[in-house]
Amino acid sequence: MTSALLQNEETQYCFENINGSCYKTSWSSGIRVTLYVVLSFLTVLTLGGNLMVIITIAYFKQLHSPTNILLASLACADFCLGLTVLPFSSIRSVETCWYFGETFCRFHSCLDASFCYSSIFHLFFISVDRYVAVTDPLIYPLKFTVTVSVMCIAVTWTFSLVYSFSVVFTGANDKGIQELINALSCVGSCQLVFNKTWVVVTSLLYFIPFFTMIALYSKIFAVAKRQARMIERSNNTQSPDNYSDRVSRRERKAAKTLGIAVIAFLVCWSPFFITVIIDAFLNFITSPLLFDIVVWFTYSSSAINPLIYSVFYPWFRKAMKVILSCKMLRLDCSTMNLFPE
Repeated sequence: MTSALLQNEETQYCFENINGSCYKTSWSSGIRVTLYVVLSFLTVLTLGGNLMVIITIAYFKQLHSPTNILLASLACADFCLGLTVLPFSSIRSVETCWYFGETFCRFHSCLDASFCYSSIFHLFFISVDRYVAVTDPLIYPLKFTVTVSVMCIAVTWTFSLVYSFSVVFTGANDKGIQELINALSCVGSCQLVFNKTWVVVTSLLYFIPFFTMIALYSKIFAVAKRQARMIERSNNTQSPDNYSDRVSRRERKAAKTLGIAVIAFLVCWSPFFITVIIDAFLNFITSPLLFDIVVWFTYSSSAINPLIYSVFYPWFRKAMKVILSCKMLRLDCSTMNLFPE
């Protein structure tokens, strides 16, 4: 079986003329082409889908709401991941070598971590936004304004970039475990590792928002279910199509859709953080191949959100048709109604 996957039995290195070079897994040409096609497709899907979300929310004035501004910023984080991180990660995964130098490896890891935490905190603030919208709809327009949304975005991006670069680029993440890293590392490797202190801190920055979002959406769905029963009872004696009922249904549907996006993100990212914790406390026992699979499983979350929107949001599908047909280049469609009456 092994010989079918490998081109030959001869040991190959990432850098043939450098002592201490990493071993290179020499996949057969068929395996390499397949991997490049799959990873390139995921990268293009991430770029295209999130770019569509950004253009849609930026162009159509009806979508300039606090929630959608947060969604557009989340799409920017996922788009930047696809543009600056995934191409180099694809080459590293297929070639099983890092050819871009140690300094760029640090920079690449910083960007990777920055966009990761940016996505986490965007989803956290989106959860808070939906919680207020569903549980306290009367004062929601006063509490969660566009200004508040922009402030949340500024805090998210600033913290994500400052934290990632201050920890990863300075090498604080691997202080105290240099002997272990030297024993495991080789020239041509680029794998981000954390010592026990920083793995606890970085994991808390994931799991605290994780459990908070679970609690918020549990409350949201409980309130939404109660509101749906109240509206159903009131519709038995009143007109079923009044404006407040339609708005309430829209808010609940938005919460449900974004809840699905949050759950998808948590499912994709939890294995990565669990693996990182296990590695830090058990001397990095995870094989490079398994770790790489877990990493790409997390990357796939950046391509999922636009797919969720296209399935559950009629307004997103309608906007996509306008954009892809280039109708917006011939006519001013920015004020068109995207929501069903």
